[in-house]
Amino acid sequence: MRRWGEPRIHVTDWDETDGRGVPAVFVHNIFTWGGDDLYGFAAQRPLADRHRLLLVDRRGYGRSPDTARGDFETDADDVVGLLGEPRSGPDGHQGPAHLVGHGNGGVIAMLAAARRPDLVRSLTLIQPSAFTAAAEHPTVAAMLERVAGTAPGHLPESVTAAEFLRASTEGIGLPMPEPTARRLRAVATSMRERPIWEANVPLEPLRSAPWPTLIVCGTWEDAPTLYRTHVGEPLMACAEVLTDALGARLLRVPGFYPHTQHPDAVNAALRQHWGIR
Repeated sequence: MRRWGEPRIHVTDWDETDGRGVPAVFVHNIFTWGGDDLYGFAAQRPLADRHRLLLVDRRGYGRSPDTARGDFETDADDVVGLLGEPRSGPDGHQGPAHLVGHGNGGVIAMLAAARRPDLVRSLTLIQPSAFTAAAEHPTVAAMLERVAGTAPGHLPESVTAAEFLRASTEGIGLPMPEPTARRLRAVATSMRERPIWEANVPLEPLRSAPWPTLIVCGTWEDAPTLYRTHVGEPLMACAEVLTDALGARLLRVPGFYPHTQHPDAVNAALRQHWGIR
């Protein structure tokens, strides 16, 4: 584990290659942190046998410093800085990294990749919440209309992190995770984040980039009805729109948290994807 940048965000470094593996940077979603085994990327650790995995804790999450309000633009700056960090690749020279993002982290990965495509070797988006890029899709348009004015960042100060976690899980038919101090801190940061549907992701730099893009999406057939309706259907619509817009490859995986519920399938897809470049 190490810290990078200013302020010094935390980055978990999993590497079984003695520094010879091509790096892969992972950017997490809300309510979690890089190495979290519930919503994060703990299940991707086997990939460290051939790659150097760099798991970002975004500001206010995991072991990174607090932030007054999370912002995808600032997080994208942090990711660009990490991608550009001096390092030695397998050939002894600095090279680009594979980039993986989940949910809001997928949007952050897109922003970072669009700013510095030269620092990216491949892009993988796991259910990216890039709603503005798919705003003309009827399902996404209905979701955006429904959440207008009720987004995180606009919540009453009286709402606690524990209450928000319960409403966001049990309230839509999911089990509530253990409200540990680290989990509640992540939830509190998520409550204050700038709404992800304010992100304006430039698609052209991603569409014209020389590296491949993989989009991973769950099928959501076994998700609780409310969760599928309010979250799953907009995310599936985003995945389909982005696949067409970016000329990406779409992988559909059973369930609604592909990389944690079916890590073998996702990890195999990542190995194949990373093997292209």
